[in-house]
Amino acid sequence: MADFGGWDMPIEYAQGFGADRPGGVIAEHTAVRERVGIFDVSHLGKMSVVGPGARAFVNSVLTNDMSKISSGQAQYNLLCNDAGGVIDDLIVYLKSDEEIFIIPNAANCSDVVSVFTKAAPAGIVVTNLHNDYAVLAVQGPKANDLMGKLGLDLSLDYMSFTETLIPGHEQWGPVIICRTGYTGEFGFELLPSSTHALELWKELVSLVDSLDGRVCGLGARDTLRTEMGYPLHGHELSLDITPLQAAAGWAVALDKEIFHGQAALRAEKSEGVRRISRALKCTDRGIPRGGMNVLNEAGEVIGEVTSGTFSPTLKTGIALALITPEYKSGAKVIVDVRGRQSAAEIVKLPFVESHVR
Repeated sequence: MADFGGWDMPIEYAQGFGADRPGGVIAEHTAVRERVGIFDVSHLGKMSVVGPGARAFVNSVLTNDMSKISSGQAQYNLLCNDAGGVIDDLIVYLKSDEEIFIIPNAANCSDVVSVFTKAAPAGIVVTNLHNDYAVLAVQGPKANDLMGKLGLDLSLDYMSFTETLIPGHEQWGPVIICRTGYTGEFGFELLPSSTHALELWKELVSLVDSLDGRVCGLGARDTLRTEMGYPLHGHELSLDITPLQAAAGWAVALDKEIFHGQAALRAEKSEGVRRISRALKCTDRGIPRGGMNVLNEAGEVIGEVTSGTFSPTLKTGIALALITPEYKSGAKVIVDVRGRQSAAEIVKLPFVESHVR
């Protein structure tokens, strides 16, 4: 267990299935890539924005263009400050033009709620629902099989959601189910009410075993998301790292009429970023970690690792790093691994094939 955003979170599970069913980060990671894994990520924030013109209001605050999604769809989005720094990255659920549900990161939920509350016009109500819902993720090639065992037959497109009852457990009330995740695999995120979340979690735990799946902790969540190149706030995104530097410009609608941080990001786009996130794959046995320097072949520091780990899928060290933009895919670089030079190459993301769709 470890502190994460003020919550006690499991790094890995022992599983308790005996020697033939080991737990640990690698076993959990492999289960998600090959079969199915479940995650309790209830630490994630939850909030709502409700009232006439709620969609237009939220769209005037966040970077992405919400006019491109319809009711029942979700969208990756960013909340920036006036300097273009990222207060948080989040998922927006469009229930209707009058009702928006938002999933911020755990540590940033109160800050996000505060920004929206201060900006909200009359008639718009912003509510912090952090403790009202749990978030349980089902991820992997057999995710649909597990959902079927739960009694659900869902045909949701990626980044779409529904609200439904669990057959045989209608007393749990409606559960929001979205075709999203943070692993790069086919999967779902279930948002039951906090009141009945433990009952649903126990049901998922009992079912995942029958598919040779695993209960998964933050360790596997981190290795899985790093293999995809998914950013983590506080590492690839922060108040000091803009979306354009984080290579998340695809989630910034610069031509939109207005959003927080627009002027700064337009100026940065025009002038060119001074650093940008790149993917590094080690070509030796080095394992990069956050904060390590990245050097060019002449030994000059050109950037810093923001996230680094051992890839259980590729069996080598991988990293995301902020470096000067002239170094692109195919370039050879060096990671200073505690005084030892580790050879690496800049590659295109994702490190392994995505199966989210």
